[in-house]
Amino acid sequence: MDFCVSYARPRFPTLPAGVLRRPVTFGLPVDGRPLIVVASTSSASKREFGGLNAPLEPRTTAGKFLSGVLLDDRDNFRVAARKELERLANERDEAAARLQLSLGSDEACLHRRIAEFKEHECRDAVEEVMYMLIFHKFNEMRVHLIPRLSEGVYNGRLEIWPSKDWELESIHSFEVLQMVREHLRAVVGWRSISNVTASWATTEIQRLKLCKLYAASILYGYFLKSASLRHHLERVLDLSNSHFGIGARNQLSAPEMFSVGSDYITSGRVGSAKSSSVGRVSYSLGSKQENFRFYVMGFDAETIQMCAKPKSKEAVNLIERHSSALFGDEETGLVETNDVITTSFASLKRFLLEAVAFGSFLWEAENCVNAVYMLEEN
Repeated sequence: MDFCVSYARPRFPTLPAGVLRRPVTFGLPVDGRPLIVVASTSSASKREFGGLNAPLEPRTTAGKFLSGVLLDDRDNFRVAARKELERLANERDEAAARLQLSLGSDEACLHRRIAEFKEHECRDAVEEVMYMLIFHKFNEMRVHLIPRLSEGVYNGRLEIWPSKDWELESIHSFEVLQMVREHLRAVVGWRSISNVTASWATTEIQRLKLCKLYAASILYGYFLKSASLRHHLERVLDLSNSHFGIGARNQLSAPEMFSVGSDYITSGRVGSAKSSSVGRVSYSLGSKQENFRFYVMGFDAETIQMCAKPKSKEAVNLIERHSSALFGDEETGLVETNDVITTSFASLKRFLLEAVAFGSFLWEAENCVNAVYMLEEN
């Protein structure tokens, strides 16, 4: 994967066709509205995380090291991340090799416990490396992740400003962006023609429901990234007229497609995607210029699950940990309360756009990491 951390400092790829390439502005807009929550734009909100102010704070040596690199030596972040992955892979492999050599000896039980401990330790560290890769992508856009709700809700009111909608939308190609906006319309009733008054009108939502929407939107972003690259590959290989085509198109609506293949959250924790056997490859029947939306709407349930289900257990755990850190109790990480939060439609849109972008970056980070450190299959 050419977007992996490497000594050549490659960039994460964008879709080859129709990508919205926009310059990033570094200034923050000034507005007369009351500032209720600023997503980590104030130096006073810097915490032990080294000022990154992400919901999920690193606990492992690798995570803390890379968070420091992001602050002090950002240009060498990809090199440092790759070296950490190589180190973790070597430590895990060495422990497994010692276990194999000790089989049949009195020390086999000891080395088995050491190997299991090292595997668990490396898994936690790799998840945080993936998180730092995702955070780095947001950082490149000058977009701060929404801080913990426990720090941002005052008197039951939550607002996120600056919204950064433009930056969060600019990572998608035009066709993918249309799917994202359809998702927003289906979930929160957002309209592109909504005026400022309508956007900042207040609404109420339960914390658990917002957590479910956020986690499911991460999976939707993951799905769109996977499906869009699959679409591009089929167009490049000119396989749209091959005999592998699907027999009939299932015109699924966006809400149906949004819900297929995901268990949202159970018992206050984010559930993993439903397991599914991978069906036959469903190449499109249309012309080579078939648009992305029509292509995706032709997926059957198995193909949707194949694209939406995270490929590794580390990715599933990371979705759970990030969502729990954002919405859950600061100490336990569990969503134990289901209080009603007053917010605006503009802030809801910001939540969902961030989640979709997080899912897209998660897909990239997962493939990047797996090229160096073999992840556990989900």
